[in-house]
Amino acid sequence: MICLQKKEGKDRAKLWVLSENKSNLTKIFSKTKAQWIENHLTDNEKDIFVFNTINAPLEIFIRPNRKDSILEKQLENCRILASKALPYFENENCKEVEIIGDLGKKHFLATAEGLSLSAYRFTKYFTDSDEKKAKLQKIFILSEDLSEEEIETQNIVVDAVKKVRDWVNEPASYLTATSFAREMAEFARQAGASVEIMNRKKIEALKMGGLLAVNQGSEDPPTFTVIEWNPKNAVNKKPVVLVGKGVTFDTGGSNLKPERYMDEMKTDMAGAATVTAAICAVAKSNLPVYVVALMPATDNRISNHSFLPSDVITMHNGKTVEVANTDAEGRLILADAISYAARFNPILIIDLATLTGAAARAIGKYGIVGMGNAQKELNELIKCSFEVYERIAEFPFWDDYAKELKSDIADMKNLGGAEGGAISAGKFLEKFTNAPYIHLDIAGCAYLSKPNDWKTAGGTGTGVRLLYRFLEKIGKMGM
Repeated sequence: MICLQKKEGKDRAKLWVLSENKSNLTKIFSKTKAQWIENHLTDNEKDIFVFNTINAPLEIFIRPNRKDSILEKQLENCRILASKALPYFENENCKEVEIIGDLGKKHFLATAEGLSLSAYRFTKYFTDSDEKKAKLQKIFILSEDLSEEEIETQNIVVDAVKKVRDWVNEPASYLTATSFAREMAEFARQAGASVEIMNRKKIEALKMGGLLAVNQGSEDPPTFTVIEWNPKNAVNKKPVVLVGKGVTFDTGGSNLKPERYMDEMKTDMAGAATVTAAICAVAKSNLPVYVVALMPATDNRISNHSFLPSDVITMHNGKTVEVANTDAEGRLILADAISYAARFNPILIIDLATLTGAAARAIGKYGIVGMGNAQKELNELIKCSFEVYERIAEFPFWDDYAKELKSDIADMKNLGGAEGGAISAGKFLEKFTNAPYIHLDIAGCAYLSKPNDWKTAGGTGTGVRLLYRFLEKIGKMGM
């Protein structure tokens, strides 16, 4: 929990966020402490210092703008340095930390964000979960410039990121398509959004052949969840539609994955988790923007009933697809949802998915692969991605890649050639809508086997902060 305060606390640990202006030190600290800090600030190899005495709470000093003049990089440095400070606070059993210093409110908020997200723990399955929980319970920001509304927004977004992490970290034995839909619906209702869960019967009535085909090998039924946030003061009459891939476990189906590629496949629903958390954060913040989120969900298992390579599927929009590979299943369920979005007459469709190994191999864990045919909106989304430091690397979206999807027996195949797989996957999905369209592949960054700064091991929640910033801007400036 992040809190705002106007006066300095006496008994809390402190995280000082300092500028490079050494003359400010004597205004903030005693002469002795200012001299100690100045001596350490002359060490150009360090940007974090620990000051600890027997009779005073732990104090840590960070310099986020030591090398960077770009604001967005400074803010990311705040998050990173906060994550480096966390172990010191935990070692001293600090339950409360106060953020203070001579930089602005954006630096303070970023520091609090990094500290809170670094402190995240998934403890549900430990027998002694209290022992494993984060020791840090509250973060206080000392600032005259910040408002309670800004603090509340920060808490809403941070909580949304943590909710995605919880879902992604859940084992598939619990998080089936049914239980996932139930959890998404509960989170949406708490946020004030409307929600509908469609069961297998309704999915069959809608003729969602892609979702039904992927589900054939499973004993658990598929679900299709629709969340809608349409406030009376929305600036857009037509919605932005978010679509998220919800494969709760992906064995690869008949094209079975090798063991080393299957270990983390409980995470293949991160796209659905991300768009759900994003729209719920928008609703909870009461942003004046019309948004719809669509989450098709199923597992992809192998059985006597599994769909097979060379099968031909009739999709929701009537197009036929030859199955070239059953491990290219995510695009099949996304395609049904994207074509279903037509009934909302969307102004823009954005899908998020842990879709291709090609995207992960291309840029690794450091960003999101993005592409689309809505260049103006994509440019704005990319700008937002650098503001929150969930960076998008734009890939080409040339029609050449669509040629690789041609089939001899159906309208198209679900898999392109060996090269450019992330792009041909996006071109496949583009075929299922006439609306402006953006595709985001989060395969490399949605889950980490090891921590990376403020992104903890396991689910990262990458994409929530990006979508929120983008939708927040629409609410302020329109489209």
